[in-house]
Amino acid sequence: MDGRIAAAPAGAANDAACPVDGAHPASPLTRPMMTLFAFAAGLAVANAYFAHPLLDVMAADLDLSETRAGLIVGATQFGYALGLILLVPLGDLFDRRRIIIVQSLLSVAALGFVALSANAEMLMASIAAVGMLAVLTQALVAYAASLARPAERGRVVGFVTSGIVIGILSARAVAGLLTDLAGWRSVYLVSAALTLLIALLLYKLLPDQQRKASKLTYFRLVSSTFLLIRQEPVLRTRGVIAMLIFANVTTLLTPLVLPLSVPPFSLSHTQVGLFGLAGVAGALAASRAGHWADLGFGQRTTGISLALMLAAWLPISLLDHSLLWLVAGVLVLDFGLQAVHVTNQALIYRVRPEAQNRLTAAYMFFYSLGSAIGSSFSTITYAYAGWHGVCLMGAALSLATLLFWLATRPAGSQDDATLND
Repeated sequence: MDGRIAAAPAGAANDAACPVDGAHPASPLTRPMMTLFAFAAGLAVANAYFAHPLLDVMAADLDLSETRAGLIVGATQFGYALGLILLVPLGDLFDRRRIIIVQSLLSVAALGFVALSANAEMLMASIAAVGMLAVLTQALVAYAASLARPAERGRVVGFVTSGIVIGILSARAVAGLLTDLAGWRSVYLVSAALTLLIALLLYKLLPDQQRKASKLTYFRLVSSTFLLIRQEPVLRTRGVIAMLIFANVTTLLTPLVLPLSVPPFSLSHTQVGLFGLAGVAGALAASRAGHWADLGFGQRTTGISLALMLAAWLPISLLDHSLLWLVAGVLVLDFGLQAVHVTNQALIYRVRPEAQNRLTAAYMFFYSLGSAIGSSFSTITYAYAGWHGVCLMGAALSLATLLFWLATRPAGSQDDATLND
């Protein structure tokens, strides 16, 4: 059950890619270093979300049909899923610092190719590469967790993850603003410049970690990522919760532009993107969820946050009455998302510290699947049942998540304090 910290199975030490990573107790992460991790992770994940509000202008510029324009997001998601499987586990086999810097530089090149795309083929290939390299954000979370002392690991994960959520939520607003000012290609050029700057800072400031040579081959490393899902109950349970909560949030974000861009609202790209920023306050407020998990309240935090996500769909459903209701609902929904997401990671990182990158890859695979489900079905739901149909779908996902948590939480315990969480 997900509240318990499962002991590593027999032979785990032989299967581990490396010894347990962790900063020396006398060398905790500093606040500036944590801020750098958070900003770098937020920028990396934003690269995978910039295209979402820009599909119409990208299609017009490259003379793409609506069907081919829709493949832009699909190519990004495909690349991201591929990166989770092929790239993120590398941090358990090779030097994490070097991998992060190399992936950052490759991201600069991929972003540049997107900005210079002259045809659909070049755009699809380069946008898929951007999605694949956006998994850098997960490598940063795992690296920060490995540097943190065990007693503060949840707090560190929460802080860095807040940067990721802010990156996701602000991507639409930034992309819309830059597009209105200088065209869609400027979005990727600006991001390439910022990514290069971050790469230089990471090269200069990231600390080295002493690691023993691994006996795992790359093939065994990748395959062991999926074995972890079978071996670790915490990972399975928290993965399913992640799949449902991210399906829940993308159910809101994906079709949001449809009712807001037509009368009576008729909002621009920039204005629609600002609704993503409304959730930043909620995400920041929930960044301490990892600290609550450190104190033993992971289960209680999960339950309260999932209940809030369910309640948030009531004000969201009142969009026809006022945009303020939507803003209120987004704040609550994103607070719940961030709190559960941070708690999930704080719990799974304690299971197998020597496999943090693979745990991250497996966990985020569930996240990617949930995002794809929410994105795909919410637009279909909107076409057939309108905004109220979307809200019913979101509420149903929230209720299903809450019921799943109730069914899988540790019996006879209101929180994790007695379970060493």
